[in-house]
Amino acid sequence: ISANTEDRVNAVTSLEKMRLPILFLASKNNHLTLMTLLLQLGADADLRNSSGFTTIQILFSDAMFERGDISCRVGLLLGWGATFIDGDEWRHSLSRARKWGYHKLADLFESELGGRRCEIVNHSSRPDLNGKTCVVDEYLPSSNLYKVTLETKSKDELVLSPDNLKRRDRTPQDCGYYVEF
Repeated sequence: ISANTEDRVNAVTSLEKMRLPILFLASKNNHLTLMTLLLQLGADADLRNSSGFTTIQILFSDAMFERGDISCRVGLLLGWGATFIDGDEWRHSLSRARKWGYHKLADLFESELGGRRCEIVNHSSRPDLNGKTCVVDEYLPSSNLYKVTLETKSKDELVLSPDNLKRRDRTPQDCGYYVEF
């Protein structure tokens, strides 16, 4: 086999099995470590199956909600830049999440930076935070602020304005952490 790493981490099943990306198979079976390894090696978080669905879209199906909590898998994909559904399908997916009791997850998706990895910028009262990365945990709509967790050893939680956050998706070159074995 002469396939390179990127081809391997973006492998898909046969057409008879809907050309499911390996990342989806890891996600479907709740293998967070395998998902992380695939993404660190360059797997495309938005690779589509033969029906045109991405892994994150498939996770928002009734069948996946029935299998259990998808929040960690969705959060992982969002941090790596996975895009979400637009328009009617997006609203339907949020409604489905609420129907299954995933209100916090649905609320997160309704905000622009929900679940995303971001860089702190233009923070004048705490310039030491500028350039640090964080993950957006919650949108506070009444104040238009975000609750974030710093990607530091201390994992400090802060509340920041959207003006102080710039989306900075994980990439194989800037993943913020490595899973090694």
